[in-house]
Amino acid sequence: MRVIRKYANRRLYDTEQSRYVTLEDLRNLIIEEVPFRVEDAKSGEDLTRTILLSIIIEQEQAGGDSEVFSNDLLAQFIRVYDMAQPLPLARYLEQGTHLMLEQQQRMQDQWKEAMRHTPMEMMREMAEENMRFWQKTFNQEPRSSGKDGKSENDTSGDKD
Repeated sequence: MRVIRKYANRRLYDTEQSRYVTLEDLRNLIIEEVPFRVEDAKSGEDLTRTILLSIIIEQEQAGGDSEVFSNDLLAQFIRVYDMAQPLPLARYLEQGTHLMLEQQQRMQDQWKEAMRHTPMEMMREMAEENMRFWQKTFNQEPRSSGKDGKSENDTSGDKD
């Protein structure tokens, strides 16, 4: 597991690559499914969760289509924390998100398969098929014609 150290100056240092990294670099590690742990450089305390939340906040603040959490949803999360018996929300969200990502991947795979044959690709394949047909047709032994228009191999009208 890759270890990222967080220093007092808020800088993140990737111990494997021996370089400072940004939240964007860590986001890319997540996308690439590279496991890592963020720890405080002095105490060794695990800060991974805090950094992951920071990455989410950064993405949410970027705006646009990347917003996932509405104000109402965030307020509901806060209410869950205040419940005497909190719901097993973390497990539910993990399982639901995992299922959603699996379905999304399946849909993308199916879409790629369906779009594998673009119109140009289909035209190319048809042209190749036609070329094979004509090559096969013209590579067969041609039947030569005699003077009377009959094939030399045709003996149906010959009399001995």
